[in-house]
Amino acid sequence: MLIGISGTLSSGKTEVARYLTFQGFKLLVFKENGDKEVESSGSCESASVIDIKELSISNDDITTKEINNGSMEPYNSFNELDELLEYVTTNWRMNFVISHISDIEMLNSLQKRPFFLHISIDAPIQLRFKRFSIKQKRELSIEEFIYQSDRLLFSSTNPLIEINNQAQIKIINTSASIKSLYVKLSELNLLNQERLRPTWDSYFMRLADLAALRSNCMKRRVGCVVVRGNRVMATGYNGTPRNLTNCNEGGCSRCNQGQGSGAALSTCLCLHAEENALLEAGRDRITGGQTGENSVLYCNTCPCLTCSIKIVQSGIKEVVYAQSYSMDILSHKVMSEANIILRQYSPPTDGIFI
Repeated sequence: MLIGISGTLSSGKTEVARYLTFQGFKLLVFKENGDKEVESSGSCESASVIDIKELSISNDDITTKEINNGSMEPYNSFNELDELLEYVTTNWRMNFVISHISDIEMLNSLQKRPFFLHISIDAPIQLRFKRFSIKQKRELSIEEFIYQSDRLLFSSTNPLIEINNQAQIKIINTSASIKSLYVKLSELNLLNQERLRPTWDSYFMRLADLAALRSNCMKRRVGCVVVRGNRVMATGYNGTPRNLTNCNEGGCSRCNQGQGSGAALSTCLCLHAEENALLEAGRDRITGGQTGENSVLYCNTCPCLTCSIKIVQSGIKEVVYAQSYSMDILSHKVMSEANIILRQYSPPTDGIFI
């Protein structure tokens, strides 16, 4: 695994990298990050243009200077990105960390590798300014700090805000102590391989979430996937039937009148995501004939009672859902009596607020 860290000025990137080295990760240094100077791109009152090496140290980045001072020891260093990529690809069974990711082309290259995980870190600007001030040997106004921070965030060539937004895990570091930061990082379970390659549950639930984006129901977006032998047989999302006006265009008066959850369902014209998926698949395909493979229904919301009855009748053997619904108890009872496995899926946490 290779973890790359990006983040705002003085947000705590070095401490995240340090925590990972305590977990056995090897620190890699890409020297090109610290060898360029920041070009002046306009002026700001009382703001000075500083060397990128100085900025990097202030920015909690692991630089050659900081390493030589003994704060962290690099396992290996590289002058060219291709060299780094070749090295980590050859040694993909090892765990590496690199800080910081500040080049969009570098990020694009790393994202192609199946072993790469991107973490971004941010913090309130006043807290970042305090951290920054403690580490500086000269006084700096908050205006100068904001200027330097914004230059990184909104750079015309490598906007840090765009890089941070692409992170799989986002950390907001408001912690006043390194200990509390480390505790929260341990709760993330960063070594969970599901972050690199989703499990079948995660994969199919993401497909259900994608199907939900096609929903036109005014009440809620629901998506569903029916699989057998880990192969998709059908997908569905909720909304009015074919050739009827879409629910979000006034096609279902019940949904457009703001009825409460589960109320007046007998007047609802919308088919549920589970119903659409079951109709698309058909019982013969769901039961699998002589193959003996059981079918699983994935839905981003727990099926209602009406859908549960149809799930039982269709031959589904297992139901996996993400979000709860108002009829969960009734649905659980029906499926339990029919010997259908019903379980809730919880994905790995993709962000923390410390």
